[in-house]
Amino acid sequence: MTDHEIRFFADDAAVRHVGEGLLTRTLPRAEWTHEAHLASCLWLLVERPDIDPERDLRAIISGYNESVGGVNDETQGYHHTITMAYLSAVGGFLQRTDPAMPLADKVNALLAAPEGRRDWPLTSYSRERLFSVAARMDYVVPDLTS
Repeated sequence: MTDHEIRFFADDAAVRHVGEGLLTRTLPRAEWTHEAHLASCLWLLVERPDIDPERDLRAIISGYNESVGGVNDETQGYHHTITMAYLSAVGGFLQRTDPAMPLADKVNALLAAPEGRRDWPLTSYSRERLFSVAARMDYVVPDLTS
């Protein structure tokens, strides 16, 4: 789970491509990677003040999943706790980042940071709790201290 090679973004346009593709539901499913999830989240926070990610990400991601043939139910698709945990982490990361840094550099630094790892939520959640139906469907608080 932690041995994946990070797929960094070449430039700001590549980050915007993912974020805009998510919103317009035109991003090819194969491009909807862990890195794309985090890049889209950061892009929304930095460049789309008209969107409230805490309120809107469920509908945005669920709609995208359905548009590429996915299902959002108790076992697959949108996962609310993971989304909200990463949203909080990305917000915290941005507070520690130079606002003048180019978008792709911010995303790439996030991907290389501890909170950018695929297994990062497991630093605060037991596997059982994080992958429960309750955590997928709604936000559950962490059960591990970090």
